[in-house]
Amino acid sequence: MAALGPRLRGDDKNLNILIVKLSSLGDVVHAMPAVQDLLAAHPHARIDWVVERAFASLVQRCQGVRRVIPCELRRWRKSPFSGETRAQWRAFREDLARESYDAVIDLQGLTKSALVARMARLASGGKRYAMANRTEGSSYEAPTRWVADVAIPLEPRTHAVQRSRLACAAALGYRVHGAPRYGLGRAEAAARQDTVALIHGTSREDKCWPEAHWVALGWRLVDAGHGVALPHGSDEERQRSERIAQIVGERAQVWPRLSLDALADRLAGCAGAIGVDSGLSHIAVALDLPHVQIYNFDTAWRTGPLDDARQRSVFATPTPEVDAVWQAWQAVTIPR
Repeated sequence: MAALGPRLRGDDKNLNILIVKLSSLGDVVHAMPAVQDLLAAHPHARIDWVVERAFASLVQRCQGVRRVIPCELRRWRKSPFSGETRAQWRAFREDLARESYDAVIDLQGLTKSALVARMARLASGGKRYAMANRTEGSSYEAPTRWVADVAIPLEPRTHAVQRSRLACAAALGYRVHGAPRYGLGRAEAAARQDTVALIHGTSREDKCWPEAHWVALGWRLVDAGHGVALPHGSDEERQRSERIAQIVGERAQVWPRLSLDALADRLAGCAGAIGVDSGLSHIAVALDLPHVQIYNFDTAWRTGPLDDARQRSVFATPTPEVDAVWQAWQAVTIPR
């Protein structure tokens, strides 16, 4: 595996590292354990992170991230020649150029992340690193490899969390050890309530779980003494939350529309979460909540929870039954 060089193996007090992981929410969460690994290997390293502004507040909470550099590439490309876009692009480039980096690590693997990595300023002897190949089920575009000074090969069948961990370890010359740590804090640190969050919203309709299943699950949770919380991130999700809450009854609460930072705080105070494959479900994993993740596709091996004792995935086609999800929930909430 390629490493940064002799300087990195010595004093790391002046070591500057830039992570490029722009989006989406679940992918950003999956990259957080790599930061914790970096700090364990190089405790004095200064780590900055470029990310879409929508996710910047969550990345700022990640232990070990010194500076978050927000961008809005998704929005800028819709009107690339407007005066506002040009001004914001110039400000972003100036912000990015404030530091020079010993290692710029592209964990996204797309043309847009390659562009950001190329724009970042290297320190003397610094290098740009990227993944050399696509891993199964992930997006990948060739420019990320062309821009890199060092392209890191990865096993094709690699979990999303492990992909980032292994890429950073290869770049900076250490080995990955142990279970992933996300650096978002443990749920036990929050004021815990006996409420279970039902995370029904997701970016793809084919990942959804039937509304009637959520109602049946809500009834079971209420019968077991729990309250039910229903977060949402769109008008459509809010309406679904309201329908579910109305049928489940008075112990079901529809949360207001919250910022990502406030939503993570509210979620951390729950007794656990049950959700579909979505960014918010991955935050539940990062918060170390008891969690069941529901899959309609056989992709849990790639993005699902890795701690089978505390967090589990349930997969079936066309969709898992309520009984299967309930049994998984009971398994992750048994006192140990």
